[in-house]
Amino acid sequence: MSQETCTLATQLIRGMGSFFKNCACSHQSRCSHPYTVRYRDATGRQVEESGYARQEDALDRLTKVYKEKRSTPRQQADLKREIGKQRFGAYASTWLTRQRHYAPGSVRSVNQVLGSQILPVLESRRMGTFTSTVVDDFIMSMEERSVGLAAQQNAFDTLKKILLDARRRGGISEDLFDGVIPPEYIPRKITIPTVDEIQALKAVGSDGLRVVIDLMSGCGCRNGEAYAANLERMVADDVYRITEQIEGKTRTRARLKHRKVGEFRESPMPWTVRESLLRYSKDHGADALGYLLRTRRSAHWAHTTLEYQWNAAKKRTGISRKLTAYSLRHFFASNCLAKGIPVTDVAEWMGHKNINMTFKIYRHLMPASIGRAARLLDEGL
Repeated sequence: MSQETCTLATQLIRGMGSFFKNCACSHQSRCSHPYTVRYRDATGRQVEESGYARQEDALDRLTKVYKEKRSTPRQQADLKREIGKQRFGAYASTWLTRQRHYAPGSVRSVNQVLGSQILPVLESRRMGTFTSTVVDDFIMSMEERSVGLAAQQNAFDTLKKILLDARRRGGISEDLFDGVIPPEYIPRKITIPTVDEIQALKAVGSDGLRVVIDLMSGCGCRNGEAYAANLERMVADDVYRITEQIEGKTRTRARLKHRKVGEFRESPMPWTVRESLLRYSKDHGADALGYLLRTRRSAHWAHTTLEYQWNAAKKRTGISRKLTAYSLRHFFASNCLAKGIPVTDVAEWMGHKNINMTFKIYRHLMPASIGRAARLLDEGL
């Protein structure tokens, strides 16, 4: 530092930090290079920030940081330091236990992403040492390992949730995602079953499979939501209320995805779906709680039940296209959008967390899609 800079720096209160220039100019107080400030944040981590044009600007920044630290209650400051010292692996574990709104399937998915992509790279890093550069390096490490874009985005989203939680609780002081370019996964073109294919599958499938097909293609239910088919959910002649799902591996009742316990969503119920549920109830009955689908050994269906029956029905019909049961949800969305129903309504009925997901997947099916616009403009020309 220059003599003049040192003189001013000595006027700083102990604990405020310091400011300086990294240039080799002989008269730093008159050169155009910016000042850098150095201080310790509330977690005890040393921080450097550059880009301050004047000494007064640097001093103002240090004064502001010092006042913020002084005004932080001791208990809160201790918590910040404690979080900052934690290893990422330990913090991620406690974070996941606090996500009480996560369904069992979501917990399994997060654990899988953590175990396969995030923890092998970041498990031992202390929370207070994360920077935007660390996040960028993590993304680059996935690219170097040729991790698929969908897996990259899932890992990035999970990491972001954990680090933002740590920042909210005070363990991280800076915005780690400022300037970071996240991996962008663009879903592949979806496969939508035709009406004839759906009818053919229903014709050869079991009565239970027909109920699942109708609920997924007619109401937009997810697989597990269809397993929870229940007469009590028909709250009106044309409304089906989706209140829960059957966990596809454990066959247990669970909250809806992206919903808290007790929350539900409602979907339009076509006449064919209503008749399908009533017909199944008449032929096979329901249990004491109104649930329709069960097996000889269990009170509820599982993913293995649907997979077996779906593949058997496809084989009988001779359908060779790559259709999965989840394709029925795509049929529901495409049917709605083709009829001009707003994408906001479709997103709500399907239970998407936000409309961006619906838009990304089904944008080309919307009445205002690029393809339709091109045809209309071509007609005008």
